[in-house]
Amino acid sequence: MTRPITERGWPTYKIALALYPFGAGAAAVNVFFAALIFSWVGGPVLSTAWSIGLGCVIGAPATWYFARHIRRLMDTADAGTDPAGE
Repeated sequence: MTRPITERGWPTYKIALALYPFGAGAAAVNVFFAALIFSWVGGPVLSTAWSIGLGCVIGAPATWYFARHIRRLMDTADAGTDPAGE
């Protein structure tokens, strides 16, 4: 079954929902390692639960912006133009 020509593919929110587990996981790992580095100057080391919680919060806007970037690249590829405008 083919899609109608007017349909452009997945909208940004669907891309973001599909990528959110990866974005939140990556953010949680980064938060945990940042806390470990911060502990060198006397900061607290975050528990796994706190790292996951902060990763879920930080991962939401990061994933949204990444999904917007992917959607723009998909639109550019569909249009057949160079993203740099060359």
